[in-house]
Amino acid sequence: MIADLDETLRQLLMSEIPIKNGEIEVSFDQPKREWSSRLTKPTVNLFLYDLRENNILRQHGLEQIANGHPPANNAHLKRTPFRVDCFYMLTTWAAEPEDEHRLMTRAMLALFRFPVLPEERLVGATRHQPFEIQARLAEHDRLTNPAEVWASLDNEMRPTVPYLVTLALDPWTEVVGPVVRTLTFRMGQPVSLPRQRRLSEIETEMTFIGGTVRSKAAGHPPVPGIDVAIKGTGLFDHTDEQGRFTLGSMPAGDYILVAWRPEGKPSEKKIAVPARDGDYDLEL
Repeated sequence: MIADLDETLRQLLMSEIPIKNGEIEVSFDQPKREWSSRLTKPTVNLFLYDLRENNILRQHGLEQIANGHPPANNAHLKRTPFRVDCFYMLTTWAAEPEDEHRLMTRAMLALFRFPVLPEERLVGATRHQPFEIQARLAEHDRLTNPAEVWASLDNEMRPTVPYLVTLALDPWTEVVGPVVRTLTFRMGQPVSLPRQRRLSEIETEMTFIGGTVRSKAAGHPPVPGIDVAIKGTGLFDHTDEQGRFTLGSMPAGDYILVAWRPEGKPSEKKIAVPARDGDYDLEL
């Protein structure tokens, strides 16, 4: 993934500066003295010096993965990926300071134009990121002591610009389990505390239900944007892009589930809440 990010940045700089006929080199080397002494042409260098998880963008929990085919008897879930900040050190190298400064200006202008890396420039695994690849150039709170950096690299100090790119790294595997169609809340006085699940008397029991509206056409594809309601209760919802809806809360009993388009005849279905088979799906 990080190697693909390097290549993405290389292609971006080569096209945006622009660089023709190999007149300027784009590298990702550690800018030590022995490396810089071997340079034979003007060079833009992006040295990756640190990687850290971005805990501000951290998200706990599971996200649903679309499996791409109905019927959906199973739920496909995966933990949200980590967001990792990649810290680069941008430097330019040439025979004369004036040429270095011109090259630095051109490189900064190219990177400033893209706070989000454009999709058409992404290479390899970076094309399949779940989030936009954000980038920030020349943040004032990065590389606050460049003298120490250059001392550790055993090289002469020169203009250095921090460049930060945020990637998503996904180490998790997909988990498949049954779809939850009925959720019941029971409230009352517990037998004893703590950690007792038994109630001495159930004072309130409310249930939420969920299902999918599908077309009667071949393949039974889900139908988004459909109005769904429980007759006589005021409970109402719209189906999402995958035809799913959620209704509740309601006490146990028998109900009529109804779905309708803006035009055409509505579809009705008698249901029991909670239902043992959890079947609250409708067809239009």
